Amino acid sequence: MTTLLAETEVVARVFDHIDNGTTDLSADIWREPVSNYLSPARFEAELRLMRRTPTAFCPSAMLKGAGSYLARTAAGVPLVAVRGTDGVVRAFRNACRHRGAQLACGAGQQKSFVCPYHGWTYGLDGALRGVPGEHGFPGLDKATHGLTPVRAYEHGGLVYVTQEPGEDDDAAYVATLPTLFGPTHELVSDVLRETQANWKICAEGFLEGYHIHATHRDTFFPAQYDNLALVETFGRNSRVTFPYRTIERLRGAPPGAWNTESKLTYVYHLFPNVMIATLPRRILMVVLEPVHPGLTHYHRYTLARAEDLEAHRETIDKGIAFGLEGESEDRMIVESIQRGLASQGNDAFVFGRFEGAITHFHQHLHEALAEAA
Repeated sequence: MTTLLAETEVVARVFDHIDNGTTDLSADIWREPVSNYLSPARFEAELRLMRRTPTAFCPSAMLKGAGSYLARTAAGVPLVAVRGTDGVVRAFRNACRHRGAQLACGAGQQKSFVCPYHGWTYGLDGALRGVPGEHGFPGLDKATHGLTPVRAYEHGGLVYVTQEPGEDDDAAYVATLPTLFGPTHELVSDVLRETQANWKICAEGFLEGYHIHATHRDTFFPAQYDNLALVETFGRNSRVTFPYRTIERLRGAPPGAWNTESKLTYVYHLFPNVMIATLPRRILMVVLEPVHPGLTHYHRYTLARAEDLEAHRETIDKGIAFGLEGESEDRMIVESIQRGLASQGNDAFVFGRFEGAITHFHQHLHEALAEAA
């Protein structure tokens, strides 16, 4: 894993780019075949890869106390994650072991999971606790009919899951990832929306600042720089830094006094399909959940520190509303790209040297799919 730059190094590199009218450049361009956004076979291979890869499922703040749970579909598979009475987060396939009905929906808190069909009851540890009319199931071994588990890991304020057998060192890998949420972060909102576009097109929009002026002329551009970004990579993941014009306030101050709060955004891409953006007084986590090659569910979690919610709630709410304006502009573009695929005007998309984080993403996605083939 590559060590990410310290805050003082980030600010120094940003000032260098501002002063020279430059930005980080990748070594070369990348051509991504348009067929990879349309192919059902490629889409299914990507889902299989997601099931084998430790993938961020939700913020730990979603599962705050014993019995707190979140149920959603991940890589096409219904899952439920729950915090047990021992404080440990576990994840299971969201299906009763009797006739397969889903046990949980959305998010909430409860002492057990009860099947809505016939009332089979499961503990927070997934164990089958009760079967109405148990005499009607002679020989049923409750010990072998608990919920089917998937591997879950908790690190740095995030819950990760691996659905299918993978590497033995998945837990060790997760432990190397950055800590992105602190112990006082609380959930502010949990929103699901649909975008009529391939999940990779959605991901690409987070990873470059080349479009800031053209797409966000009246929203983000007045506060940010067009086509100025730092790109760092760590394994298959990346961090892209987008500075705000307010970073100029740090000029003249000693580096030891630099504080980048409200002066830049870090966008962390946790391979393959999770984006985490640090924003003024809040952090946004977006899970880009593929539904089919032309449809993506955005699971959008906004969190803020408890102390900031108490002191800056109005600022946070205004920031969320402002961010949604920019997101709607991005959504219009990515859905336009998806519709444009049908034009057959391109055999491949060309990602330039300004778009190195996207190149990194596609390179590693290609490599991971090839390794799994």
